[in-house]
Amino acid sequence: MTIPENMLYPRTGDKETIYLKNAISNPNIIVGDFTMYNDFVNDPTLFEKNNVLYHYPINQDKLVIGKFCSIACGAKFLFNSANHTLSSLSTYPFPLFFEEWNLEKKAVTQAWDNKGDIIVGNDVWIGYETVILAGVHIGDGAVIGTRAVVTKDVPPYTIVGGVPAKPIKKRFPEKTISMLLDMQWWNWSNDKIAHSIKAIQAGKIDKLQ
Repeated sequence: MTIPENMLYPRTGDKETIYLKNAISNPNIIVGDFTMYNDFVNDPTLFEKNNVLYHYPINQDKLVIGKFCSIACGAKFLFNSANHTLSSLSTYPFPLFFEEWNLEKKAVTQAWDNKGDIIVGNDVWIGYETVILAGVHIGDGAVIGTRAVVTKDVPPYTIVGGVPAKPIKKRFPEKTISMLLDMQWWNWSNDKIAHSIKAIQAGKIDKLQ
């Protein structure tokens, strides 16, 4: 399952919506096929600059986003270098200014707490101006509400919202969620997905077996 190579704008005449995978150059940002980003404020092709923040190469942390995700305007992914370490007696990032304080350059990452990569599953909807913090894992099929601040992992097919984001409800009964996770329709062939779109949109999982 792939999108046409180098296809950036999937909608004729729409320069606000892109297939995000084809706008990424940073090897530490990995995006799945058909995941889209819409931005009506800034150029959506500047996603790496405007939306992936404090993502410094020295830390080697990763942003991984699955297939068929929908990312709304202004969503932000806030990485480890935004964190000031809390284990120190001071939150001031002395290691960043290693030259002035005669510290070792290789110790610069001691200025922040490293909470790990940001992992977003498949078929995830990330709402307008959401903020997702370092170390968070978001499960397949989850929905992140407008302007939520996601500080903890989000289970599959769970709707969360608020500051900090908290579960609101499950999208489907547990049996349906289990079937969807086993089915992984996002890994089907283009032809099979195209044949199944009506059933997917109608919520008729029994028609997908």
